[in-house]
Amino acid sequence: FYLFRSAAEAGPHDILKLYNPKGNIINISPGLEPNSPTSCYKLEVVAADCNSEPLGVELAGALGFDLSSMEKRLQGLEKKILIEASETPAVVYELKKQVDSFREKLESVEHLSWLGLFKDLSEGTHKPSEECEHVREKFLQMSSLEVSEEVRQYLKTPTFDNWQWEDAEIMVLLQVMYTDLDFNATFNIEPEVLQQFLFEVYRRYNNIPFHNFKHCFCVTQMMYGLIWLTDLRSKMDGIDLLIMLTSAVCHDLDHTGYNNAYQINARTELALRYNDISPLENHHCAVAFELLEKTECNIFRNLSMDQYKRIREGIIKCILATDMTRHNDILNKFKSILPSFDFTNTDHKDVLMMILIKVSDISNEARPMEVAEPWLDCLLQEFYNQSDVEKLEGLPVTPFMDRDKVTKPSSQTGFIRFVLLPLFIELANLFPCLEQHIINPVRKALDYYTEMEKALEREKQIRAQSEVAAKGRDSAVGSQCTAESHTEAGPEAPEPDAQQNHS
Repeated sequence: FYLFRSAAEAGPHDILKLYNPKGNIINISPGLEPNSPTSCYKLEVVAADCNSEPLGVELAGALGFDLSSMEKRLQGLEKKILIEASETPAVVYELKKQVDSFREKLESVEHLSWLGLFKDLSEGTHKPSEECEHVREKFLQMSSLEVSEEVRQYLKTPTFDNWQWEDAEIMVLLQVMYTDLDFNATFNIEPEVLQQFLFEVYRRYNNIPFHNFKHCFCVTQMMYGLIWLTDLRSKMDGIDLLIMLTSAVCHDLDHTGYNNAYQINARTELALRYNDISPLENHHCAVAFELLEKTECNIFRNLSMDQYKRIREGIIKCILATDMTRHNDILNKFKSILPSFDFTNTDHKDVLMMILIKVSDISNEARPMEVAEPWLDCLLQEFYNQSDVEKLEGLPVTPFMDRDKVTKPSSQTGFIRFVLLPLFIELANLFPCLEQHIINPVRKALDYYTEMEKALEREKQIRAQSEVAAKGRDSAVGSQCTAESHTEAGPEAPEPDAQQNHS
């Protein structure tokens, strides 16, 4: 990594990215394949401190082996076996059976929970203070960097790949969003206050598989992209845009990794506090305004009371709209006003803002498959964690989270067909330009998971036929062995006296 920084004449805190010949960002790691004169990599400083000196000999250390690249390669191999070979090798299948059997035994024996295979909610999932401080220092060092125009434009597209950016770099990109939408100048948001706000937001997202800080960024980046793609700056007030972007930033603050159904069934503190009414979403709102009560990170501190009141009401509406139990009500209301939609009508704009954050919240499948599919793996991990705990605690098991009943493709085909597409299509009815940006990719994702589901079903049928054939062979071998044993024994032995006489 030192050599790459030197070659690019990058400063010690500049953000450096490497692009392959196709223009995709790739990891700088010891496992990087060599290029050639006809197939060149592109090395670029995407955010730099214009006042800093190039990297000198003071930079020490090297980048460790990138596990994310290994994970992607393994996922690729797994898909290749499943789709191309149409069946799982016998040895892998047998290993899966043994693991499943072991897990089932553990799930059915409550006193084995001490093994740590089930999440103890009381332990918490907050980030260690050392980790937070390290990221904070790195972010503050990077916060004054000038992000390249190429990255700024890339940031406005649904194809943005979050997996190639670290948490400190993500905070720099969030800062860019507020700057490029002119929020800092329009609403007098001081840079140091915005930085402290973004750091506190990062700190309050937990280390859980899906609803983490990177998910917060993806939702915010999609909202940011939609604002630019639909030219909302010319159609809505700046304060509405500020509400939408900040709502996206805060929409899952302090998420525990267990959904509202679990909160209510387990009678958690959140469910009791909010009387079973959107406990998580209410909590996300409360944490957001708890942060904003701190002067040092209150990005709204220079606004009037009326402006603050409007922003607070708007953020609460947007975040509460992300509760999927309200999905049909919000979508039906939007459909009813769509024929006569009026951007000067406050009620119409409020519904649109709720639709936009809902679209952003569940927009992963609108991204390229190499970006979207790892997110699905993270989501299923969180789902399976919850269903494991539900079984352990004797609670109703959420059907779409049960690892014994749900597969990757089955979890997506119905969701895309009956939730994603109807929602996205209605938004595209208002903004036809979104057809190519979010609807076409989602249709491709539906085709992809439909084919994967068919491949799984074929594998299941082949496996069932193999098991039947194996049982048939075992039965035939057993019958043959019985016949041979009778043949070897010969006629029945004579009575003892006859035996003796025969001797």
